Amino acid sequence: MAYIGLGLMGGPMSGRLVSRGWSVRGFDIAADRMAAAAKQGVELFDTAQKAAQGAACVILNLPTTQAVETVMFGPQGLSPHLRPPQTVVDFSTISVEQGRAFIARLHRESGCHWIDAPVSGGPAAAATGTLTVMAGATDDGRAAVESLMADVAQRFTVLGPPGSGLVAKMLNQLMVGCLHATVAELSNVAEKAGIQADLVPQALAGGHADGILFQQIYPRMRARDFAPRGYVRQLLKDLDMVIAFSRSLQAATPMTQQAQALYQALADQGHSELDTSAVIKIYEDANGRPSAMAQSLSTSPR
Repeated sequence: MAYIGLGLMGGPMSGRLVSRGWSVRGFDIAADRMAAAAKQGVELFDTAQKAAQGAACVILNLPTTQAVETVMFGPQGLSPHLRPPQTVVDFSTISVEQGRAFIARLHRESGCHWIDAPVSGGPAAAATGTLTVMAGATDDGRAAVESLMADVAQRFTVLGPPGSGLVAKMLNQLMVGCLHATVAELSNVAEKAGIQADLVPQALAGGHADGILFQQIYPRMRARDFAPRGYVRQLLKDLDMVIAFSRSLQAATPMTQQAQALYQALADQGHSELDTSAVIKIYEDANGRPSAMAQSLSTSPR
């Protein structure tokens, strides 16, 4: 198989596949990512075209819609060189509308299946094969990737025809963005309330407020541990897409828009490369005092 994009998610996932006995041909535009992948047993190529040559499955794990378009349909794109039964599996989070257009274009130009298969779970789950994969695929496309999904996913759900997985990922990111903002707010209140704030996850465990994301990101917020497991810039990009997609459906998303505003403010402060849990920084200035933005939000009229 070919693996295009060996970054925060693609690096550990390609390593996982090698460990499960797959022969992985890799490419990334960043030399350091290529070097890290080589240490995990990925065979490297200097172009995406060379990596994809003869590969039964071509995996994409790229940061933006534009990056996917460039790799597939740009001047050095893969589409003209692919032929059935080669299958494209795109683990990227990209625009629903453009993703559907890419799927149709590939089928029109080459006849190959494209499975949109965005993921949730982060780099740790990518490394252990415990990702949640939400997919869109035909029956034939699903059959072509079942063995792959068995090695990378704890849960693999096909929600409908190609393009359906991208819709599910928009729903996932809607929840993730809003929950990050809510947990940051909870943490800020807990730290100021005079209780043993480190025990909040234990106190809420098993109740209606509990959840995997809460248990993961609350301790990181408390510790101010912002080493990237997912970048601020990536979640902000995803929230922008959620809002655009929702507007196309005439579906209101006021909470998502508030979360997007908080992440935009965080990016404007120069924190785009931090972990998504860094949204708690919105609530304090450089000296740990309440930030002007947080105070203005708290005192705005209803």
